[in-house]
Amino acid sequence: MKAQMKNLNLLLLLLLFSLHLTSVLSWKKDEFRNCNQTPFCKRARSRKPGYSSLLATDVTISDGDLVAKLLPKDLNDQINPLILSISAYQDGILRLRIDEDPSSDPPPPKKRFQVPDVIVPEFDNKKLWLQTLSTETFHGDASPSSVAYLSDAYEAVLRHDPFEVYVRDKSNGNRVISLNSHGLFDFEQLRAKKTKNEQQNEGDHHQDQDQNQDQDQDEAHDQAQDHNHDHDQNEDDWAETFRGHTDKRPYGPQSISFDVSFYGADFVYGIPERASSFALKPTRGPGLEDHSEPYRLFNLDVFEYIHDAPFGLYGSIPFMISHGKSYGTSGFFWLNAAEMQIDVLSAGWDADSGISLPSDRTRIDTFWMSEAGIVDTFFFVGPGPKDVVRQYTSVTGTPAMPQHFATAYHQCRWNYRDEEDVDQVDSKFDENDIPYDVLWLDIEHTDGKRYFSWDRVLFPHPEEMQNKLAAKGRHMVTIVDPHIKRDDSYFLHKEATQKGYYVKDANGNDFDGWCWPGSSSYPDTLNPVIRSWWADKFSYDNYVGSTPSLYIWNDMNEPSVFNGPELTMPRDSLHYGGVEHRELHNAYGYYFHMATADGLLKRGNGNDRPFVLSRAIFAGSQRHGAIWTGDNSAEWDHLRVSVPMILTLGLTGISFSGADVGGFFGNPEPELLVRWYQVGAFYPFFRAHAHHDTKRREPWLFGERNTELIRDAIHVRYMLLPYFYTLFREANTSGVPVVRPLWMEFPSEEATFNNDEAFMVGNSILVQGIYTEVQL
Repeated sequence: MKAQMKNLNLLLLLLLFSLHLTSVLSWKKDEFRNCNQTPFCKRARSRKPGYSSLLATDVTISDGDLVAKLLPKDLNDQINPLILSISAYQDGILRLRIDEDPSSDPPPPKKRFQVPDVIVPEFDNKKLWLQTLSTETFHGDASPSSVAYLSDAYEAVLRHDPFEVYVRDKSNGNRVISLNSHGLFDFEQLRAKKTKNEQQNEGDHHQDQDQNQDQDQDEAHDQAQDHNHDHDQNEDDWAETFRGHTDKRPYGPQSISFDVSFYGADFVYGIPERASSFALKPTRGPGLEDHSEPYRLFNLDVFEYIHDAPFGLYGSIPFMISHGKSYGTSGFFWLNAAEMQIDVLSAGWDADSGISLPSDRTRIDTFWMSEAGIVDTFFFVGPGPKDVVRQYTSVTGTPAMPQHFATAYHQCRWNYRDEEDVDQVDSKFDENDIPYDVLWLDIEHTDGKRYFSWDRVLFPHPEEMQNKLAAKGRHMVTIVDPHIKRDDSYFLHKEATQKGYYVKDANGNDFDGWCWPGSSSYPDTLNPVIRSWWADKFSYDNYVGSTPSLYIWNDMNEPSVFNGPELTMPRDSLHYGGVEHRELHNAYGYYFHMATADGLLKRGNGNDRPFVLSRAIFAGSQRHGAIWTGDNSAEWDHLRVSVPMILTLGLTGISFSGADVGGFFGNPEPELLVRWYQVGAFYPFFRAHAHHDTKRREPWLFGERNTELIRDAIHVRYMLLPYFYTLFREANTSGVPVVRPLWMEFPSEEATFNNDEAFMVGNSILVQGIYTEVQL
């Protein structure tokens, strides 16, 4: 009977893998939700300018912050007060936080999640303690606005009625960035589900209110009332289903949305990770189809992603930067790890709103929507491109300084077969006079996809293999993913189970999902105790067969779950402190990356600069290592789109990034491969990588002429290593990226503003790739 069950389980596993591979060998829209299938996005997009009915009251200074309550204009609105705080920091940084009032009656059923361990501790030391507020009244406003010091050049303004926050230039009164200028702010508050009797009684109360309501109340108030009534009565608030997966919501909808405007801007950039143009294209407004999608920030395992799409990939950094000839550069960051959708609004989208905003300068409006979390936002005033990047990385940290070898050329494949294959590839590089510094091993080097182990048939002497490379000054990288094989004989699974260190499902049991090993569970690295435990696994005693020249690759850490909704973890899974997965999804890989980097620090070989590559990213990932752009394809369009992807990552703090040279999927024609090496030699992270189903493509396999051209490209990289190393140090101290958009070095040249084919390496080298076949 046990043998029959084992065979049945094996068949089910093979069927699951075949279904997974069928669905992901090419990107399929139906696998993933669009805005209309995402309730919080659909609700937010349906709202019209002027929807928000909140006003700021009880404005005061407390602990150096401007503090206020946000209350509905109509006291019949069934929402509790929100608490707003504005903090000023050195170098012209404004922080705006809005959360539920814990002292309200009734109090929120739980504390909303605030993303920890992203803001660097030293940032708090830069706070400016506000002492006084000045007031002024705008024409037509019923109440004054409060004005607070931000810097000698800028000040922050809280408009009371209607509620709005913006930064303005003191010298001319011009706005730089504003929030809620169009009245689109909405904050869905946590609720405990009512019994049927409570719902009926409240419904009767609302019905009495509706009968006595003034028929001439404004449209925005109608929308708010309808919104509140729907939330009290709608059973869909407490669960939703997508492709057979049901997401339970024990606290109802908890989304937040608001508009943000950038003044004096010609273009906006940022919010990686996506395979599209560098300058963000409008997603809503005149001339755009009704079915256009917002930019989605939701970490997902997307095989063979398509280019020129707003769809979110493996990472999410909710940081947007604007640039224009009229003002310069400014930035906006929302510290929130839940799913986010962002619209860039085309000119005239608000033509019928009746809202008047300054019209003498160019302006770009955007609309930000998130499923959960709090408002914890940062305004960066620039005014130059490097100023904004420096300001942003003063909050989330500057990039880690890599070791010299990590800035050189890396050779990778899924998978080098065995120790003999490794030795032959290493020897061939020497034979062909092609330098390289790092050789990589993918999942097949392990014992049955059990991480921290070796297949002792294929790799019987891992220490000796690594030491042979180290004798030549070379290094090895092995893969360690977050899915832990559920095998009672596997030491890691046994220990994690006993200690209760796995993410839980909605019922409180260890979450069980499917990934490469089959049935798997995932360490809850939100918990600092579990991060420390995970870090200990990289000691030489625990990771048997590892040596000081071995470094680590974190893949599949979005997290990837083959049988989960959208190939990831269910949103109602539970983490440390009762945090729902929906609240921290985009940061899961970040915490896993952090724990792994800490592990290499703790293993104690005297090296304080670990190398860890991660696929999933979040704000702050730059402090822990390199990232790459994931499973691209051997296509000319993917070569071209790699440049704006890497430029965008650099603008958002992550300097150490690159794309798989040659494309992960498919077999590149020789000219494409050569052109990719010629561009890739200038990526900050320079690695060739390929799927195991592709033909071998080491640099010497494409004929003498092509080998010569690839060799020349790699030699150029090695010739420039001192320059690259210097640029990495500059990034480490200032946040300014290694590779830069042209307008970062030439901020007044309008022709550079939407150029995403050429880029600067530092301030001295301009690179223009060749992205079409021209016959070598």
